[in-house]
Amino acid sequence: MDIDKWFSKLLDDPCNELIQKAMDEGQIPVGYSCSYVPDVMLSVEGLFPIRMRAPGITGTELADNYLSSVICSYTRSLLEFALDGRYDFLRGCVFAASCDHLRRLYDNLEYLRRPGFSRILDVPHKTGDAAITWYTDELQGFAKALADHFGCDMSTDSLSKAIRENNAFNAILREIGELRRSDHPVMTGTEYHHLVIAANSSPKKTLLPIMEKIRDDLQSRDPLPPYRARLLLVGGHLDDPGYIGIIESQGGLIVEDRLCTGSYPGLQPIPETDDPIAAIARHYLTKTSCPRMMEAFPERAEDIVYLAGKCRADGVVIQILKFCDTWGVEAASFVSYIRDAGIPVLRLERDYRLSGEGQLRTRIQAFIESMGK
Repeated sequence: MDIDKWFSKLLDDPCNELIQKAMDEGQIPVGYSCSYVPDVMLSVEGLFPIRMRAPGITGTELADNYLSSVICSYTRSLLEFALDGRYDFLRGCVFAASCDHLRRLYDNLEYLRRPGFSRILDVPHKTGDAAITWYTDELQGFAKALADHFGCDMSTDSLSKAIRENNAFNAILREIGELRRSDHPVMTGTEYHHLVIAANSSPKKTLLPIMEKIRDDLQSRDPLPPYRARLLLVGGHLDDPGYIGIIESQGGLIVEDRLCTGSYPGLQPIPETDDPIAAIARHYLTKTSCPRMMEAFPERAEDIVYLAGKCRADGVVIQILKFCDTWGVEAASFVSYIRDAGIPVLRLERDYRLSGEGQLRTRIQAFIESMGK
């Protein structure tokens, strides 16, 4: 299978063929917009989660009437797609009060184009015991709302089953991801990001046999041609593998990522306990590792240095969306911390829509050359 070609076609349509197939079988798609939304709770029998994206968007003329120009382009793109009816196939949407921008998206959808089911989760800014207890209570109310609206089973057994299936699927993705990190990688970071984004925006049960086949086929694939540098990609939301493709076109192979839409820490297993909602609350609150969380910068920064060493990265690329307040502030501190650790680092700002390819190529090429590669 040509991974880039097949998955590019799949990801071009927010209501792709796998979603259509699941809907034809009676499954209900529910959209979400942030990694703090526990998508595993939308994976119980009868439901499946879809991370909202705006592939191929060309402008945000409609959304710009309602959102400020200093709201990030991801938020404006989602509102544009919603106002254009591109998410009408979703039976509900779940948001997290994770930043002011996504809160404004929720507010506008409430009165402009309210989904059949609409919920915003109140996410604490800390990860201590009190915060986890708070978020557990929040998710218990969320589970009841899902059961009341969709008639789905949100019992302990049902949620435990969803956790087991989620962990099994993510284990396959982690196994595939390991193939990027070897001394002689057999897949590119672009290919792998296709798989991760597809997993976020397609029903996992339908996608599972495809992922299993890819994993098996990669075992016998020849190593990639020589590349100039091994890179760790860090940052917030990134759902366009084409961005990684441009980086890799200059010889910088992405061997690991630490993105809110990436493999780490998003694919880590959820503990299987007798209280699945408490386990889910603790997992999503402590593992997402977003700059919005207070008092945890040292852990996040050290995590990047650790990952860079683990995957033997020659350098770190930090990508952030323009006007993303949380990542904009944190990225500046990351640059200093990573440089002090003796690791070359490059910070890039971008729009949600892929643009400025020429400038991006030039900066990546200069960064790799600065490392003597």
